[in-house]
Amino acid sequence: MEVPARGPGRLRDLPAGYFEWLAPAGLRDAVACVWAQVTTAMPGRPGLVLPDACSDLIWEPGRGAYIAGPDTGPMPAELPADAVVVGVRFRPSAGGPALGLPLSELLDQRVDLADLKPAAARTMPGSLSPEVAADRALALVASLVAEGPPDPAVTRAARLLRDPAVRAEEVAAGIGLSPRQLRRRCQAAVGYGPKTLQRVLRFRRFLSQVDATSSARLDLAAMAADAGYADQAHLTRECAELSGLTPAALVRHRVGQHGAA
Repeated sequence: MEVPARGPGRLRDLPAGYFEWLAPAGLRDAVACVWAQVTTAMPGRPGLVLPDACSDLIWEPGRGAYIAGPDTGPMPAELPADAVVVGVRFRPSAGGPALGLPLSELLDQRVDLADLKPAAARTMPGSLSPEVAADRALALVASLVAEGPPDPAVTRAARLLRDPAVRAEEVAAGIGLSPRQLRRRCQAAVGYGPKTLQRVLRFRRFLSQVDATSSARLDLAAMAADAGYADQAHLTRECAELSGLTPAALVRHRVGQHGAA
């Protein structure tokens, strides 16, 4: 669920569910959103985090801050009960430069901030209130982005790779890089190469179609074509690799989540 860009405000007043806010204007080139996940007192089933070409700075009560690296497959997420977890999501070209390391080193990992930025981690202990944690996370990201802004070539490449028909070699040529240079820059900034980035962006386009409906009965063949897949079988293969589910099962899971929220 997305709520107005007025800032998180009193996070503990939110109902259970997932919420997003726009980042402050000066950070929007590097930050996709600020988010919060509010859980109930009753333990629920583990959530499922799917690849989105992004990385996140996350604060969790009792744990503190950690970095969620870019995912190449489904990642189960077990959140504490009766809690508010907050996060700041880096855009694909921003995570590596901001953290000051090749993001490929964090592929499919969750790493405590103390292991990467010990001084910054000390400002975000697990004992903070969610509101203070959100403010400090944004301030930290602003300082990181000031020191390591997004890679402009990867920003352009990510925009071009949203077209499922374009080839990575064409994208490299269009931004004045060799295919090897583009692959190296993508691995550093995003965590993986341009072909994987294109696969993930196409998958997110399919998920956006799913999330825009309230029905579990969908024309998957038409949705596969609209998202840029060769056919429904292609969608099925990619869906299995990136989510661990068939398209129909993923639709039921997403629609069920939204209905509960």
